[in-house]
Amino acid sequence: MEFEVSYSLDDEQQFWDELDEIVSTQCQEQLLIDHALKSYLRFTSSYKREYLKSEYDIARCSYRLRESTLFSAHKGYVRRQIIHTFLQESATDTLHLLASFLLFDGRQSGETFEMMKDEGVFSRLVELVQSRRDDDPGLYRIVLDLLYEMSRVQRLPLEELRLIDDTFITHLFEIIEGFSDDASDPYHYPIIRVLLVLNEQYMLTTYDRVKGRSNDQQLSNKVIKILSVQGSAYKTFGENIILLLNRESEASLQILILKLLYLLFTTRATYEYFYTNDLRVLVDVIVRNLLDLPDESETLRHMYLRVLFPLLAHTQLRHPPHYKREEIQRLLQMLSHVRSAHFKPVDETTVRLANRCGEVKWLANPEIPENAARLHLGMTNPRAKESSLSVAEVATLKERPGVTTPSRSEPETGAGHRGNTNTTEDVNAKANGRSNGYEPTSEV
Repeated sequence: MEFEVSYSLDDEQQFWDELDEIVSTQCQEQLLIDHALKSYLRFTSSYKREYLKSEYDIARCSYRLRESTLFSAHKGYVRRQIIHTFLQESATDTLHLLASFLLFDGRQSGETFEMMKDEGVFSRLVELVQSRRDDDPGLYRIVLDLLYEMSRVQRLPLEELRLIDDTFITHLFEIIEGFSDDASDPYHYPIIRVLLVLNEQYMLTTYDRVKGRSNDQQLSNKVIKILSVQGSAYKTFGENIILLLNRESEASLQILILKLLYLLFTTRATYEYFYTNDLRVLVDVIVRNLLDLPDESETLRHMYLRVLFPLLAHTQLRHPPHYKREEIQRLLQMLSHVRSAHFKPVDETTVRLANRCGEVKWLANPEIPENAARLHLGMTNPRAKESSLSVAEVATLKERPGVTTPSRSEPETGAGHRGNTNTTEDVNAKANGRSNGYEPTSEV
């Protein structure tokens, strides 16, 4: 979209004053609305290099438009026109402003991301991720954020997921690996989040097939596929998702990470994808977070326990020397037993999952015969601890985006509970009675 510039400004304040005048235009006809939107894009893109030098400044433009008379009077039409322009635009500066508004508006209203899905924006975002990396770092990051946000709040159609090929996933892994020593972005956060949410979308298609809701041919999980075949070339991704889990406070993103970890530890080709030292860090993170989760965080607690079992049973941790065997045993004992009357009862799913973890061979008490342990747990079927529905169950676990994970820690220490913790002391203290039970819940 090419615009002819006809403005002359003396300073930054005049820029913002002029912008306010453009978006406050009273429009009753679609032609006038179109003209006002074109004026907004022409004006902001023309002065982007001069007055919109930061992401904050660009976000201010999006805020001014969204809070304007123009938008409030014609929300649906303005959104649709911006989406249509985004689908056709090629100029980098204008694309940046359009993507910024869609991201800003979408985070305030779910209608935006739903409209984007209906209008086919997903394929446009995939195209931009593949082709615009070198144009503008700010644009590239917003496009990644937009792809992540619209994909985590709704199911994507199968025809959209089929647009993701091996080349696209490999491209993302290679970016992470190529900047593994970039101290300014150690997690490659936007790219990692896109890979995590795509993995969840693939898992949801598996859920539909298991439940008989879809007769479509199986759509392979490209994220797991690439790591299964080329995982040794993309170790930085594995290191970073463990670091991210260690520090992330948003429950929904923790669950996205745990879903991927679950698949990696239950897929034979990726049992040993991670370095052993990283697996030990992951054990510490899981133990600490299980101890720290309050009563109401059942979804997260169940997810951590679902990941813990294959982590202990399938990875290098199954080989001696066994890492923190006693601490893990005490944690599982605490999670699988009803404590005093002052505490809430442990829910059935937590007990089942904790007992399942306790059946890992190197954790089990060698003095108790395996058959006796199975009978004690009500598992007389040799395959009872296996479940064909496991992936489907894990796929449907959700937390509302933006919700911070609660903590048992005191307020002054809660903000830092994602840092290092003396896990052994915590396990001992809570196993001796300084911990709460959990509300009952139906089994997932």
